[in-house]
Parts: sequence; structure tokens; C-alpha cells
Amino acid sequence: MSVVTLIYALLFYLATAILVIGVTRKIFIYARTPQPLKIPTTPAPTTRAGVWMRMAREVTLFESLFKSNKWTWLFGWLFHLCLFVELLWHLRYFTEPVWFFVPLLQWFIIFTGFGMVAGLLGLWGRRFVVDRVRYISNLSDHLMLALLVGIGASGLSMKYLARTDIVSLKAFFQGLMTFNWQPLPADPALLVHLTLVATLMIVFPVSKLLHAPGVFFSPTRNQVDNAREKRWVAGWSAKIDNTKAAEN
Repeated sequence: MSVVTLIYALLFYLATAILVIGVTRKIFIYARTPQPLKIPTTPAPTTRAGVWMRMAREVTLFESLFKSNKWTWLFGWLFHLCLFVELLWHLRYFTEPVWFFVPLLQWFIIFTGFGMVAGLLGLWGRRFVVDRVRYISNLSDHLMLALLVGIGASGLSMKYLARTDIVSLKAFFQGLMTFNWQPLPADPALLVHLTLVATLMIVFPVSKLLHAPGVFFSPTRNQVDNAREKRWVAGWSAKIDNTKAAEN
């Protein structure tokens, strides 16, 4: 077993553990955070089914961002759509046999790599061009965008400039899942790509990218607009009311 294979096997075990534990911990914190006020952004649904529909539009179409800024919506939606398709396409490295829908994505993959990078460059450019966005941007925002652009660019380089042995790459990742390590191709572009991906997995739980699971816990989006029909009582408030009632 080569040193490269050993290093990257351990790196991805570490990165996966940090990603899973870190994101699970954050979701647990979000779920336990009290929502003391009824603050759905109006106009808001008045039924739970309406809230589910609103969340579906928010997650798939970025509805509120579309209403706020069309250019930011365009770049953001383009990036997220292409990223989603790329993630589905990458399932072929982890599954055998490959799931039935993955081969159907082959036509889209011609465009998604470029679309992902184009969307990121658009989002990054607004942090320089738009004054108010530039004012609130800090170093971590630029580094995160640079990391994502690097992942996309290195992936494109493996596809069009320096092709790697994807059969050996698939054997490596399936070997990681079964603890039967297989040699990893030592192509420079591949190693750069994998290093950047592992870095993203490690920093994800402590980055602003946590808006991915966080959107489902946003009270402005997940609350029903029924304040007149039903009194809203947060968990800690109910405990106080029960304590006062017991004292009286």
C-alpha cells in the first residue's frame, strides 16, 4: 500500500467523522433552540400543508431570494442546481450496481461543471462589485468561495485536461466503505481535488454553509401564520406558566 493511499484513506475517515458528527450536533442544537415569538415572514401560509409547500419552494426554487435580488438568485440557483446534479453523478463512485437514475444524468454533466464554477464566480464577484455586500464580506467568505471554485475547477481539469483512472478511484472509495483499502491513483489533479473536498467536509460544520440544514429550522419560514387563532407558547415559556400555576 502506497503512502498516498494511506494518507488519503485516513484523511477521508477523519473528514467524514467530523462532517457527520458536526452536522448532527448542529441540527440537534437547532432543533432544541426555542422560538419565543411567532415571526413568519408575511404573506405566510395559514396551514401546516402550506408551510410544507413554502419550504419546498424555498429549498428548490429559492423563492425569497428570487423576490429579493434576481442576479443573486440566478448565480445562487445555478450553482446549487449544478452542485446537486454533480453530487448525484458522484454516486457512481460509491454504489455498485449504479442506481438507475445516475446514467440518465450523463447528458447534464457536460454543462454542470461549468455551470457550478460560473455560478460561484458570479456570487464571488458580487462581493467585490456590490458596495453593501463588500462591506459585510470577511476573509472567511472569500476563502469558502475560493475553496468551492477550486473544487469545481480541479474537477473540470480531471475531465478535460488530465484524465484519471476512475475505475481505480471507484475501487478506492468502495474499499474505504468496506475497510478493504485499494490503491488510489496518484494523479496531481485528483489529489488536489480530493484534498479540497476533504477540507470542505472538515470546515462545513463550522461554516456559513450550514444554511443548508439551517433553513429548515428558520422560524420565518417554518411557522404557520395562525397567531390570531392559536396562542404561540415556546417550550421554556410553558414551563414558566406551569410553575406559576402550581405556586398559585
